[in-house]
Amino acid sequence: MLSDKEIARLDAVRRQFGFLEIGETAALIDRGTILFDPFSTLISRNIRLGHGNVIHPNVALECADAGTLELGDGNTLHSGTRIVAQAGDIVIGSHNHFGEGGFLAKVDRADASIKIGDRGRYISGASVMGNCRLGSGSQILGPIAVQDCVLGAGAPHTDPDPDFRGGVLKGQGRARGLTLAAGEVIFGNGVFSQGAVERQLAYHPHQP
Repeated sequence: MLSDKEIARLDAVRRQFGFLEIGETAALIDRGTILFDPFSTLISRNIRLGHGNVIHPNVALECADAGTLELGDGNTLHSGTRIVAQAGDIVIGSHNHFGEGGFLAKVDRADASIKIGDRGRYISGASVMGNCRLGSGSQILGPIAVQDCVLGAGAPHTDPDPDFRGGVLKGQGRARGLTLAAGEVIFGNGVFSQGAVERQLAYHPHQP
């Protein structure tokens, strides 16, 4: 167990970089956050955090003075999730799943922003940068570097009809400047292209 002196040294470093102290991080539990390990969790003191978010160990939520970071309610942030608003805005809705293999969202320009709707999945090493609009129910599945993309809103991945689900990027590689509507998917390996758009129905046929 760490001594009070050791904790004070750790807290001093956190204050220097604008993060909540360890005790302040643990106190988020009393405000409705489900938090497993305040020692490995870094949360900037100027973010807006909703109710009922589940934060696993080794998660970082970083917001500089030039940025804005907002999270809604009931999101699950698995280990390896890092969300960084150095400049510009990151606005996240509710009941999304981040991580399970890592996730990065980063805005480092005042003219850029990331907006994420509700009930999406962004897992397995996905990263999002630039100006991105990830509509409700959208998914990024795999180590895909996404920049300046729009994934159309739709139903979550649990919906039985793939034609109604939010847009999906899956595979690995780089996706830039793409737009997907509900029910559409690109399964890529390397550079993703608009010409590779398919219907999700091709991978998830209707059940008889």
